[in-house]
Amino acid sequence: MATQEIIKDSSYWYNKFITSPSDVRFRIHGKHYQLDRKLLIEKSRKFAMLLKDHKNEELAVPFKNIPGDSTAFELAMKFCQGYEPNLTAINIVPVICLAFYLEMTEEHCQGNLLDKAFNFFHLKILPHWNESVKAFQTMEHHFDFAIHLGLVDSCLESLLSKARDNPRLLGEPFKKPTLSDTGADYRPIVRKKLFTSNQQASEALTLLSLRLYELIISSIIQNGVQPEYVAASLFRYAEAWATVNITGEAVVDSKDVIETVEKLLPDDKIVLPCKLLFEMLRTAIFFHASPSCRYGFEMRIGKQLNEALVEDLSTPSQGYAAEVQFDIDCVKRILQNFYANYTSSESSGLIKVAELIEDYLAKLADDENLTKDSFISLCAISVATTIETKRYSDGVYRAIDIYLDRHNYLTESEKEEVCQGLDCSRMSEEARIHASQNSRLPLRVVVQALFVGQLHLRDVITTRVDNSDNGSRKEVMVIGSEESDEARIEMDNGVIELENECDRMKRQIEEGVVKEKKNSRWKALKRKFGCMNGSHACTNCQVKKKSFSRNGA
Repeated sequence: MATQEIIKDSSYWYNKFITSPSDVRFRIHGKHYQLDRKLLIEKSRKFAMLLKDHKNEELAVPFKNIPGDSTAFELAMKFCQGYEPNLTAINIVPVICLAFYLEMTEEHCQGNLLDKAFNFFHLKILPHWNESVKAFQTMEHHFDFAIHLGLVDSCLESLLSKARDNPRLLGEPFKKPTLSDTGADYRPIVRKKLFTSNQQASEALTLLSLRLYELIISSIIQNGVQPEYVAASLFRYAEAWATVNITGEAVVDSKDVIETVEKLLPDDKIVLPCKLLFEMLRTAIFFHASPSCRYGFEMRIGKQLNEALVEDLSTPSQGYAAEVQFDIDCVKRILQNFYANYTSSESSGLIKVAELIEDYLAKLADDENLTKDSFISLCAISVATTIETKRYSDGVYRAIDIYLDRHNYLTESEKEEVCQGLDCSRMSEEARIHASQNSRLPLRVVVQALFVGQLHLRDVITTRVDNSDNGSRKEVMVIGSEESDEARIEMDNGVIELENECDRMKRQIEEGVVKEKKNSRWKALKRKFGCMNGSHACTNCQVKKKSFSRNGA
């Protein structure tokens, strides 16, 4: 047989038979090949049919839709020359597809490449999780061939069987958070290693394309694998792919990723901590996912809102402008879902959510960019949750006080708008006392706090006196005793004094408003005559108050 020389570089790969005139040359995958005609015909029925009609040494027929890549084709050509193929999980799928395309079957030649590759796939790949995932990953580029040859179904069945037996292959579930948890504590300890020391078994599926990942997860869900493991895998996939690169551009179509993840995410309660659900909601908002996708996350959050933290609830809206905006409607929808799905007979969950909203309102109140209208809307939400639990509205008052302190430029009328949701009759005595002495509050609210305190005191006095008359509080009052009459008189005097104080404050407020209006008219008159400075500095001004004229005389 003639001497054989193998030549290979970046653009040219061929077997050069120095003395053989029977070589055939062709170009595939951008590379040139020169191979023995007889060897090609012996192994490939496809080449046999092509070369039958092309007697010259240059095969000009283009290979359209040929599967595989240059690596797989070179492996097939070496097999034609008698070399044993070096099959791996990475190249097995393209080799099988190429061997099928070239018709390298047992019918054409015993011990051919297609049969060898299929045997390797079933014996060396499918029994192992890691190898199956690697092979499954390569099917994205040969999907139609892989479907036709049954490779996709075989891989799905293999992976599904292993996931049913050991769901931890999908990843450890995220534990339920406790008060001492930090963000990192939500992450489970990963145990099984894959590929390299930096890649974990639980991350294997995150390497798949979205189409392949959706196939395997849908199959796993349909076969009843525990939802907490499915949810853990879905979160990691979203974390890996729904992201942006250093330039701020999406690595893949992140909108499709987050929408698919939401569609596959189990509806079961507590499959993911609230913190992670909020992360996914923020991702959906950032990539402008569909309203149904965002609502899906809001619904799941609502089911377990009583386990959320204030930091979780701080979800900005879509507009990432310089002024921070808060998606109030989003918070409302989450609350609606919470109340719609709350079935416990215990009120502890309701109280936790009411406290959460109060703390959330107080946190936002300290943000100088929070507009008055946004705060009022959020305040209304907090008031509603407080009324639902029949609690004091001290938390609402605290948030209003913080907002007024942070936004001290507000006018009196604007302050009254901010305080419109505050009901002093639902405040504790301590909070009312604080409000009655709070200079940041509008005077109307201060008077209201004093008046409510007065009514409360009157009710207490009346109740105690009535009980004393009925003999139910003998330790305080004694029927017919002089001490009882004196106490009654003293309390009545206290109430009258408080009423007089309230009336005095009301008159001061009214007089202050009138005085302010008079001063404003006087300033306007001076301005009209060109006298803008004080009365002592204005030597040419003929318009002076009568008191000043009399003093001058």
